Amino acid sequence: MSLPTRIEIRPGQRVRIIEKQNQPTGLQSEGAVARILTKSTSHPHGIKVMLVDGRVGRVQAIVA
Repeated sequence: MSLPTRIEIRPGQRVRIIEKQNQPTGLQSEGAVARILTKSTSHPHGIKVMLVDGRVGRVQAIVA
């Protein structure tokens, strides 16, 4: 499964992220994107975003 690129992610969209402290376990959180923090078009670990509730993590999937 490939990770979403920056152009696929939009503010307000629901996504699943992995927060920094959860990287070893792979525990994912879900929420709506407030801001896209990564400037490049892609990243090997996922595009970094801030969710509306303030959590920051790397996008693993877009929730349909």
